[in-house]
Amino acid sequence: MLGACDPSELGPDETTKAVSLTLASLPPLPSDPTNRVAGEPRAAAFGASLFFDPALSINGEVSCGTCHKIDRQFQDDLPRGHAIGITDRRTMPLAGIAYNSWQFWDGRRDSLWAQAITPLEDIREHGGNRLFYVRLIAERYRERYEGIFGPLPDLTGLPEHAGPLGTLAEKAAWRAIPAGQQEAINTAFANIGKAIAAFERTLLPSETRFDRHVSALAAGEDPAGDAVFSALESEGLKLFIGSAGCIDCHNGPLLTDGQFHNTGVPADLANPGDRGRAGAVRQVISDPFNCLGPYSDGSQADCEELEFMVPAGEALERAFKTPSLRGVADRAPFMHAGQILTLEDAVDHYRNAPDAPSGQSELRPLDLTDRGRAALIAFLKTLGP
Repeated sequence: MLGACDPSELGPDETTKAVSLTLASLPPLPSDPTNRVAGEPRAAAFGASLFFDPALSINGEVSCGTCHKIDRQFQDDLPRGHAIGITDRRTMPLAGIAYNSWQFWDGRRDSLWAQAITPLEDIREHGGNRLFYVRLIAERYRERYEGIFGPLPDLTGLPEHAGPLGTLAEKAAWRAIPAGQQEAINTAFANIGKAIAAFERTLLPSETRFDRHVSALAAGEDPAGDAVFSALESEGLKLFIGSAGCIDCHNGPLLTDGQFHNTGVPADLANPGDRGRAGAVRQVISDPFNCLGPYSDGSQADCEELEFMVPAGEALERAFKTPSLRGVADRAPFMHAGQILTLEDAVDHYRNAPDAPSGQSELRPLDLTDRGRAALIAFLKTLGP
């Protein structure tokens, strides 16, 4: 073990904090009472097929896996997602996503299945419409769908394309569909999301050098192999859980509190009016697929996050969800629209704590030496495999 006089050695309290950040402390996967098939292997297998099928787009070229790349932590390396068009924000990694209460950078959806169907109707992402997707399932996946969810709705006599969020023609076609048939289509559409969510729940983070290092220390053993930290990496860990305050937001085994913070991130020049959480609250409340909606399998008692969320206030202005730092060194560029290009620049941002473009940044400048800066960067690089 490191000598007692070594300033990089963790004390008992620091070790406890470090252990709380490891995968060994990850609790069991939370249930999702709003999705009755969340834990069904058949549903997860069906969802995996849907996730990687480019037919789930209006041009037959874009799948969920187009942006959530399996070899890139289920994200991509772009400042903003590229599908049929270019989105406003970065693609978020999916490992551990089922532990989040809120989805997307702004939390505009309150379940994984409600999130999964949102890009399907976005003209910049999959570009389709509700009836298009239900027809697609009937044509390509009927047996698998009905084996899990029961009969698909009868689409006889309905147009090829219709949906409440599509083109003017698609919206008009949707309004012409009787309410009962609309409800049946919505139910099938929600079930597409529930299957994809069942698959996404199986995506968990991989063990890292950091996990192996701290697990050895907690067991009273000397780290071995790649679990051995350099003095700089150990100093960075102490800063992370100590005076740098990173653990205040990047806590728990997923290294995120899952909440929303204004950290003074520069405005995205392509979308300067992005207000983050402040612009998302109305969306999640009005979403027919939210926890309290008719397509949720849960009860009102399961919807406390939605019922008691903060609905307004300056703290929501330009507040974005804390991303997980697992694998962070391989995920440049950084922030919700790739405004910060390198890991070094990201640390400098927190070191300098610039004013927010609007609202109030929660950051305060860090009293960080050049050695401390280098140590934090070195430690962050241990958060990958």
